[in-house]
Amino acid sequence: MNSAIAWPAALAIVIVAAIHVYIMVLEMWLWTRPAGRRAFGLSAEFAAASRVLAANQGLYNGFLAAGLLWSVLPGSPSGIAGFFLGCVLVAGLYGGATASRKILLIQALPAALALGLLQL
Repeated sequence: MNSAIAWPAALAIVIVAAIHVYIMVLEMWLWTRPAGRRAFGLSAEFAAASRVLAANQGLYNGFLAAGLLWSVLPGSPSGIAGFFLGCVLVAGLYGGATASRKILLIQALPAALALGLLQL
C-alpha cells in the first residue's frame, strides 16, 4: 500500500474503487439482465436500445476504479488519489444533477468522504 496514504483513507479509496468495479459490471455485462435493469430502473426495451452506450459508461467506470487502485499501490505518484477521487466526485455530482439523485449517495458521497480522509 502507498505509505503516503494513511490506512483509513486507503480503505475508503479501495471501497470507492469497488463501487466503481460493481457499476462497471452492471453497465457492461448486466445492463439488459434483470439485475442491471433493476439497479437502474430500466425497461427491457430501453436497456436493449442503450446497451452499447451503457457498456461505454461502464468502461469509464472501470478506468476510474483502476486509477483509484493504482493510487494506493507502493510507488504511485503523489496526488493521484486526489485526482481520481476528484473525478469520481465531479461525475457523481453531475450524475446526481442530471440523471438520478441516487447517484449523489452512491458515487459522490463516498468519494467526498474518501477525499476528506485523504486530507487528514
